[in-house]
Amino acid sequence: MDLPVVDLAPFLQAAAGDAAPAEAEEALRALCATVSASLRDTGALLVKDPRCTAADNDRFLDVVERYFARSDDSKRLQERPHLHYQVGVTPEGVEVPRSLVDKEMQDRIKSMPEEFQPATPKGPDPKWRYMWRVGPRPSNTRFKELNAEPVIPDGLPEWKETMDSWGAKMISAIEVVAEMAAIGFGLSKDAFTSLMKEGPHLLAPTGSNLMRHGSEGTVFAGFHYDLNFLTIHGRSRFPGLNIWLSNGKKMEVKVPVGCLLIQSGKQLEWLTGGECLAGMHEVVVTKRTLEAIELAKEQNRSLWRISSTLFSHIASDATLKPLGHFAEAPNAHSYPPICAGEYVEQELSAINLKGKVAL
Repeated sequence: MDLPVVDLAPFLQAAAGDAAPAEAEEALRALCATVSASLRDTGALLVKDPRCTAADNDRFLDVVERYFARSDDSKRLQERPHLHYQVGVTPEGVEVPRSLVDKEMQDRIKSMPEEFQPATPKGPDPKWRYMWRVGPRPSNTRFKELNAEPVIPDGLPEWKETMDSWGAKMISAIEVVAEMAAIGFGLSKDAFTSLMKEGPHLLAPTGSNLMRHGSEGTVFAGFHYDLNFLTIHGRSRFPGLNIWLSNGKKMEVKVPVGCLLIQSGKQLEWLTGGECLAGMHEVVVTKRTLEAIELAKEQNRSLWRISSTLFSHIASDATLKPLGHFAEAPNAHSYPPICAGEYVEQELSAINLKGKVAL
């Protein structure tokens, strides 16, 4: 099965005020229904946004590859553990996959048919990650650590402009998808985007050293869900992402050139009363990864696997609760109102990015 590819251009044109005939409006509604159905049924969606080009993605990957190629000691200068690793670099061996610490998730894995079970991590993820805040933050917030100032590495003069530019484009794409999903779910167009205003959005590329960890079966990111609202990825130069559909089947994701992958996160699950579950996924070295490694060696390219990832969030001081008709969903009672920032801190604690708090 392939994920649907949704071209955002018709929706963008309509949003720009180009009056659409009735049949075009009907086509737009059908497009919005495709977005919401794909997020609900697969936890994922491929989109094409004319504002986010393959060249933009390549420029971003080039800069981030250069950063991760630095020595470990040099990279650790950008480490900020006292800010829950929500800005700057997170070294490999810090982030713990949820499947290692969550008994409920472990039971779920055991109940899966063997061919759909995720790879078993041997410990913390052997990937680095860089967190770069995108967009404005609130002047007043109870969650200062989640809204900290960005950390800029020395010696890469193009870093800030590249990160800001690609981050802004990816957020723009997420906002359009959020509007389309809201319409598809029968909510007001701004039901989600109004809650995203001044959220702690993070451009969060991972860096995985395929020279050190390039053997088949290596787990870079163990089976997990994303704690945020919607996650968006540009195309990586090395495949390896597996996702699980709502029917429990495992699927290797192939992102076409020029497309972006969207995944539903736990905050979207909360806002839909469990109707749209957070997508489970993992990143593993596969045969296709090995083929890409051989090609990169032949072409003398970097052997760091960079993910072009952005986490969009609901604002820290906003309340997460099922919206509109989702308050009547069968499992809505499992999603009581909680401040988004509190929820994020609890999740960060579980995966070892914050001092432990009661879950």
